[in-house]
Formats: sequence, structure tokens, C-alpha cells
Amino acid sequence: MSQHVTISDVAKAAGVSVTTVSRYLNGRYQKMSAQTRERIDATIKELHYVPAASARRLRQTQSHLVGVLVGDISNHFSSLLSKGIYDVLQPAGYDVLLMNTNNSQEMEKKALNDLYQQRVDGIIVQPNSRSFAQYQSVLRNQIPLVLVDREVDDQPLTVGKVTSANFDASYRLGRKLGSRGYQNVITVSSRFAEASGQHPRIKGFQLAAAETGLTYRNIEIKGHDDDWLARELTRVMGQLSSRTVVISLMGPTLFTLLKIFKHEKVTFPKDLGLISFDDWSWSQYVGEDGIFLLRQDMELMGNLAAQKLLNQIESHSMISDTSILPVTIDEHASI
Repeated sequence: MSQHVTISDVAKAAGVSVTTVSRYLNGRYQKMSAQTRERIDATIKELHYVPAASARRLRQTQSHLVGVLVGDISNHFSSLLSKGIYDVLQPAGYDVLLMNTNNSQEMEKKALNDLYQQRVDGIIVQPNSRSFAQYQSVLRNQIPLVLVDREVDDQPLTVGKVTSANFDASYRLGRKLGSRGYQNVITVSSRFAEASGQHPRIKGFQLAAAETGLTYRNIEIKGHDDDWLARELTRVMGQLSSRTVVISLMGPTLFTLLKIFKHEKVTFPKDLGLISFDDWSWSQYVGEDGIFLLRQDMELMGNLAAQKLLNQIESHSMISDTSILPVTIDEHASI
């Protein structure tokens, strides 16, 4: 049984020192090779090891409070994500403390400290930082943690994560566009936080372009207004010939693109192709037959994140795993 397995047992089975296992459990693995991390992770799961400190904490009286940090509560994505989390945790008897970080790492740090003071039983974070150092304090406080949506580069394998297959979806779409006769791909991004699901999307399109000969450009809005974006689109498209498709890497950006194209009397797919990430129910009524979409199931993402956290809390464990949800394609006549 897991309560009889010690950190020494894990170290011996993994062929490393107790200090190395301790560093891994606390997220301090900057000088640790990926091979060592994977070996420790596999050993922990094989032995069903539960860190003694976390087991002691989780046996204490629970607050039945869970903290949820989202980057931008006004974003439709964050609203549906939060709903998915609520739908799992509330029936299980947990109250949710929803906090908006405004895509700020400083606000995120403050929010985490506030949650520690509230003695929450677990935390779900839509991260703003790409470095796990921002979240090591959660592990040091022995609080179960799940990261959702945005990817953190050096996240421990034993920390729960739920995200979408953004890179794979963009890569497959990039190759598909070439077969549809498009020679140019322009993506429009609005990365307000250091961590963003748009990073792997850009990388996916870059690889597809390199393999197929597509011309690829990304326009980063960086807080500029609609007029700037309209001018930048005109400038970039003026440098390109042949068929071009414009892709919104974030749902809200689609609003801005539609406004610009309407003003410029641009139609799709006649003048150019148009694609957007995220599922906007109204988008099916735009144009002749709706907008070509790459759809993420935000509520399911929230459901899975909450279930992972609930499993940790109820099993007295700090260990979880990763779920990567598929990005589905809804084909419409905008390309």
C-alpha cells in the first residue's frame, strides 16, 4: 500500500538519491535531466507513493474550498472553463473561489498567497508564466495543483495538467491548407500573458509551412488598436501573391477581423480564406455558410481539471497526470 512506501524506497527503485527525489517532488529540477525526471515519475506511479508531508496535511480538517485562477474572466473561453470546473466541484461539496489575474504574473502571485491564507484544499490555475518556478510555492505548501489550458515549459510530470492538442491541430491544418490551394498563411495573435495556447499553434503552422513551402506570417497585435491591425494586414497581404488565408489564433480576435473585413468589403472565401480557433456559436451564421473553426471543448477541459484535483484531494495524493484534448475541425465555406 502507498502509506508503507517511503521516499527512500522510491530513490532506491529509481536509482537516484533521496535528495534528488525530494527536489523532484518540490519542483526543483532545473539541473535534473528529463530522463531522470521520467524515471522518478514512473517509479512513483509504480509504487503508488504518497509523500508523507502531503498525506499528513490532507488528513487534517479540510476547508472544502478550491481556488481557481483564470487569466481573463471576461474571455468567453474562461467563462466556459470555469463553468466546467464548477459543474464537478460543487456537486462534490466544494465551494469555488474564482479569481481573475488579468494575465499578470504579479497578480497571480498575490492571488496564490491569498488562497494559501484561505487554506484551500486545492488549486486550479490557468497559468500566466511559462516557468514552473511561479507555482513551486503551491507544492511547497503541499496543496494539490492542476494547470489548465496554457502550457508551462518545465512542469513536473506528476503535476496535473489539462490542455488541448494545439500544436498538432495547427500542424495538420497547415498541411491541409496547402492541399486546398493556399500559398500564404497569416495568423493573428493576441498573447497577453507569457504563457499562451497560441505559442504551440504558431509553432505548428511554422513547421507545416517549412515542410510544404507555404509562406507563413504571424501578426502579433501587442495591444495595438483595430486601425493598426487593419494597416498591418494590408501591408503584409500587399507583400504576398496567390491565395491567402487569415487565421485568428484566439476567439475574441475574430470579432476584430470581421469588423475590418466588412469595412474593406472583403468577402471569404472569394477574396481570402478565414479561420478561427474556439467555438463561437454565432459564427455559423457569418458569410455564406459560417466560419471554418478549430474547436476546443472548454467545459470538458474544466470538467477534467476539476476531476483531477478532486481525485488528489480525496485520495490524499499530490500526484496526478496529463490529459490532452483533441481540437476538432468544423469545416465551413470560409476557406
